[in-house]
Amino acid sequence: MKIKNKIKYNVFKKPLALAKTHDFCASKNPKLTVVLIHGIASDSGTFKNTLSYLEGTASLKDVRFVTFDLLGAGKSYESDRLGYTLNEQLEALHNSIAKLKIDTPLVLLGHSLGSLIVMNYVNTYKKSVKKLIMVSPPIYTEKDLNHPLFKENTKMFKDLVSAKDKKAGDKKQFNVSMEQIVLTDKNYKLLSKLTTDTTILYGDLDIFIASYNLPAIVKANSRHIAAIKTVGKHPMSRDKYHKLVPILEEILNETI
Repeated sequence: MKIKNKIKYNVFKKPLALAKTHDFCASKNPKLTVVLIHGIASDSGTFKNTLSYLEGTASLKDVRFVTFDLLGAGKSYESDRLGYTLNEQLEALHNSIAKLKIDTPLVLLGHSLGSLIVMNYVNTYKKSVKKLIMVSPPIYTEKDLNHPLFKENTKMFKDLVSAKDKKAGDKKQFNVSMEQIVLTDKNYKLLSKLTTDTTILYGDLDIFIASYNLPAIVKANSRHIAAIKTVGKHPMSRDKYHKLVPILEEILNETI
């Protein structure tokens, strides 16, 4: 796969796209499509349990579930020629969604870094997405970013990633994603004025997001933003994915 990608993008200069790793609907005629985008230092395997649960839920049999690996992750293209910038990730995601030839309403669901990417995606391609679901979004203010304790926690997170997988911590994709996509106050400002209907899921034990910022964002943009707090931590765990069922059921009912 990696060699084929290098030939495709380096030799034939094909438009950037992501590797599709899952595409399933329990019925032949889907009424809703959900595209799931994973977080940093991870890949689409993040959603294994989520997909098993959702696809086993009878009320969601008409939902098509699709996952992609971000550039530089999993089975997707990885190269020093890439900057792994937000714009490159958005371009690749847009081209990949276009290939799906979706004829249903579209929901984008992102976890952690993925939530920031899909948020920026809907801001760029406003008319193409019906609903945005952000799970464990790391939303920071300028004050957060400049706080000594925050900087210490950021270093701790980077060290944890490197300890778990030295290659992941050293990867250009990881470092660019952290510095240019995660560690910025632009996400706070964008979410505060986003016009796409959005539901945020986050755990009250999540130490990697500034959850205290979320109520202020909801208050500032209550017309489009809602937040649901769970008892969990940062991962895409049961406390998060079982709450997706009523959200998706409501969207399905709107399509009938």
